Amino acid sequence: MIKRRVFVDDGKVKKELSIFPWNKIEVDVITFSGMGEPTLAKNLGGAASYAKKFGLPLTILTNSSLFSYEDVKQDLQFIDWIVAKLDAPDDEIFKKINRPHEKIKFDEMVDAIKDVAAKDRKFSLQMMFVEENKEYAEDMASLAREIKAEEVQINTPLRKSPVRPLNKEDLLKIEE
Repeated sequence: MIKRRVFVDDGKVKKELSIFPWNKIEVDVITFSGMGEPTLAKNLGGAASYAKKFGLPLTILTNSSLFSYEDVKQDLQFIDWIVAKLDAPDDEIFKKINRPHEKIKFDEMVDAIKDVAAKDRKFSLQMMFVEENKEYAEDMASLAREIKAEEVQINTPLRKSPVRPLNKEDLLKIEE
C-alpha cells in the first residue's frame, strides 16, 4: 500500500481559504491539484469539507492511481467534479507511459475508476496522447465508454517535458 501523508497542514489550508478575497475576484470553482497527486494528501477530505463552506463547486485533477483506497473514496465524497487521468489501454502501455509505482496495477485502477465514476457527480477523463499510445485511441475510447465518463479531454504535453507533443493532425485523428 502506498502511504498517504499530510503535505500542507490543515491550519494553513484553512487560513489560505479564509483570507482569499472571494468578493473581489470572480471564482467559478475550487480545484484540488498540485505538484503531485492530490489524493496522496491524507487530509484531502478535511480540506475539501472545509472548502465546501465557500459555496463553490469542488474539482480534483487526479491521476486515478489511489481510487481503490477506501479512505480516498471517502475523501472524494466532497468533490463535485472529478477529472481523472487515464493514458493507456492496458498494463503494458500504462507502465511504459506512466511509470507507476510497482503497487499500482492497471486493471485494479480501471475497476476503481469505474466505481468512482458511478457515483452521482460530474466525472471526466483526461487522456494524454503521446507517440507511445496514439495508435490505441479506439481502445481508450472503449474504456471511456465502459467507465461512462461524461466528458473525455484529449491532451498532449505542451509544457516542458521529456516527451514530445503530438502534432495537430495526430490529435484530430485521435479525436475521430
